Amino acid sequence: MIAVPQGMKVWLAAGPVDMRKGFDGLSAIVQEQLDKDPFSGHLFVFRGRRGDLLKVLAWDGQGLCLFSKRLERGRFVWPSPAAVQVRLSPAELAMLLEGIDWRALRRTDEPAPSRAA
Repeated sequence: MIAVPQGMKVWLAAGPVDMRKGFDGLSAIVQEQLDKDPFSGHLFVFRGRRGDLLKVLAWDGQGLCLFSKRLERGRFVWPSPAAVQVRLSPAELAMLLEGIDWRALRRTDEPAPSRAA
């Protein structure tokens, strides 16, 4: 699991990406399609057409890092390709990486209605 600091920005490339791409190809997508700097220290997340593979591109101050995760069952929940880029919180990224639908969040500890005496 990747530990993401709370203030770090996480960007999803909403459209499907050729998962054969490596550092250079994904960096080009960050620059050309997302209009971001791949060396900014943000995380950039990509998903393939089948939806079972993710790649995360990150700059750690010394070089680019490329992480990947493939689900054995199921697919990663992804936004509509109509949006070119989507920003996630570190918590939403953690849920995405676990295969949880990060878009339909609801609290599990809703306070009970107060009873008037």
